Amino acid sequence: MRAEPVLKWAGGKRQLLPEICARLPARIHTYFEPFLGGGAVLFELAQKRRFERAVVSDQNPELVETYQVIQRDVESLIKILSKMPHSEEEYYRVRASSPRLPSRRAARMIYLNRTGYNGLYRVNKSGQFNVPFGRYVSPRICDPERLRAAAAVLARVEIRHSDFEQTVARARPRDAVYFDPPYVPLSETARFAEYYSTPFGEAEHRRLQRVFAELVNRRVDVLLSNSDTPLTRELYGDYCLETVAARRNINSDGTRRGQVHEILVGGPLRTGLRLGATA
Repeated sequence: MRAEPVLKWAGGKRQLLPEICARLPARIHTYFEPFLGGGAVLFELAQKRRFERAVVSDQNPELVETYQVIQRDVESLIKILSKMPHSEEEYYRVRASSPRLPSRRAARMIYLNRTGYNGLYRVNKSGQFNVPFGRYVSPRICDPERLRAAAAVLARVEIRHSDFEQTVARARPRDAVYFDPPYVPLSETARFAEYYSTPFGEAEHRRLQRVFAELVNRRVDVLLSNSDTPLTRELYGDYCLETVAARRNINSDGTRRGQVHEILVGGPLRTGLRLGATA
C-alpha cells in the first residue's frame, strides 16, 4: 500500500505536494522536516525514494510519541485501535483519560483525531486537549494497512521532540530542509487552534527567518511555506518567494473556508535559480 498520512492535520500539505516536491532536490542525502504535523511531504518523498535518510521533529510531544509508536510497535497500536468503539460517550471518556503506556497514548491520539470535530488538534493553556466530539457517521478509526505502510517509512527516519533550530543544526550541502511552521495568522481573529501550550508568535517567526538565512548561507537546500501576509513578505522578501493557491476547510466559521493564498520560499533571489536546480 502507498504510504500516506495517518492523521488529519490542520494546514496539511497534501494538495500542495506537487508544488512543494517540485521545489525540492530530486536526490537528497538527509531530509529534515522540523514541523512534521501530518507528514504529507515526508511520506511523498519517501514513496519516491528521494532521500537516503530523514530527521523529523515537532514540538507537540503527543504527536511525536504517536509517530514513535507507529515506528516501533505498530501491531500493538493496531490491536488497541481495533477495539475502540465509536460513540460520543466513548469519545469524552477517551478525551478525559491519561493512559500510562505509550501505545495507549498513541491510540488515544489517533482516536481523538479521527472522531473529533474537523480533525482538529487544539489544547488549552494547560496543555489539555479540548476539541469537541465530531458528528461522523462511520469514521475509520483503525486502518491497519495505512498504519503498517507508515511504519515501513518511519523505520528509516529519526523522530525527535525538539525545537526547529536544534533539528536542523547539522544540515549540510546535499541535504534539504522543509519548514512548515504554524502560519502567521491572516487576521487577529484567525487563530482557530493552538497546537502547543506555548504559541508560535512573531518572535519565533523572526528566529525561524534567521535559521532559514543561515541554512542558505551554508548552501543547504531549504524551502518554507507560510501564509501570504505583510510580515512573511518582510521576512522573506530577499528570497525566491512564490504565491500558490490552497484550499483550507478547517474554520469554525464556514463562510471563511475556501481558497487562500500561501507562499513558498526558496533560495536566494539573486541566483535566479529555483530551489533544487543546478547551475
